[in-house]
Amino acid sequence: MKNFPDFYPFLILIVASLILSFLDSINFLKYPKIAASLFTTPVQFGIYKSSQNLREQFIFIKNTKDLSFENKTLKLNLAKLISENTMLKEQLEEVKVESSQIKFMDPKVYKLIPARPIGLDRYLHIDKGSNDGVKLNQVVVFENNFVGKIVSVSPKTSNVALITDPDIKISSFSQNLEGKAKGIILGQFGSEILFDKILQEEKIKVGDLVFSDGLEEFIPRGLILGKVVLINGKSSDIFKQAKVKPIIDIRDLNLIFVIIE
Repeated sequence: MKNFPDFYPFLILIVASLILSFLDSINFLKYPKIAASLFTTPVQFGIYKSSQNLREQFIFIKNTKDLSFENKTLKLNLAKLISENTMLKEQLEEVKVESSQIKFMDPKVYKLIPARPIGLDRYLHIDKGSNDGVKLNQVVVFENNFVGKIVSVSPKTSNVALITDPDIKISSFSQNLEGKAKGIILGQFGSEILFDKILQEEKIKVGDLVFSDGLEEFIPRGLILGKVVLINGKSSDIFKQAKVKPIIDIRDLNLIFVIIE
């Protein structure tokens, strides 16, 4: 019996609820409800708009993150495509160069291996070495142009002394409609080389091409060494000289060839 009073609040709530339901069913609470709505509706609308704005902000943030991720993905894919396209272009260019090289040096006579320049200081560094059959003093060419000769070799790389190197000396000749001139090509630091020991009576003029004479080991006859740009020497001298400029610029080449046999 001591617990009986605990039911009073519950009973009061039930009775009040029944009374309110009855009054609402006969529209007795119509006007009080309208009056109450005048106060509650703006609050309810404000809460609704706030929740709607908050939801839109969350959606905007999510979409921004999604777009940022998609943008990064697109950039990565674009970079990958550009890289692949560049590699394909390089491979295609190398195939063209190798095919062109055959026209200048018969593969039945010469065995060549392609090499890529990988550095340049005094010497040109290439990506082929003793593992590929490269040896000291072998000649490096591009088409029918003399590029240089191998001066040091490691298993995977080699160094090439270019035609402009002071250590380069090649028996050579030039020829035109008036005759032929023989001499020695001497490397000079810079962009020019010297065609030396030309007999005074021999015919040579500006614009003539200078070729290898084939007297040195490993150097075939007829490789282009350069073009005459200036002739020096007095008529009273026994010999005269000519300044010669190489036809090719090694910095423009992505692929060259080593004559290994």
